[in-house]
Amino acid sequence: MSSTFLWVGLSLGAGCGAVMRFLLDGAVSRAVPTSLPIGTMAVNLTGAFALGVINGAALPHAAMFVFGTGMVGAYTTFSTWMFETQRLAEERQAGRAAQNIYLSVVLGLAVGAAGLWIGGRL
Repeated sequence: MSSTFLWVGLSLGAGCGAVMRFLLDGAVSRAVPTSLPIGTMAVNLTGAFALGVINGAALPHAAMFVFGTGMVGAYTTFSTWMFETQRLAEERQAGRAAQNIYLSVVLGLAVGAAGLWIGGRL
């Protein structure tokens, strides 16, 4: 597989991932009104699950590059998660900030492990 094809695939995958993140975050945030940034959490948890499935399935390197690095990499967002956590702390919602970190890490590990398990059986 040519290097050009891989980079084009990565770019297309990243574009799709970013659009999917925008759409899911907005839909979840509108459906579940709360001060907790539940839209970002939903994005990152589904991304952790998807990356677990991709890794568990032991896809070829090219597919891992396009889907894991490109699509899931652009889909998930560490920076927004941390920005929203800092915003909660600045708004004197330290409990919500801690809850955001705790839930994201614990649930992220759980859904990532579930994805690995499922991917390993594909």
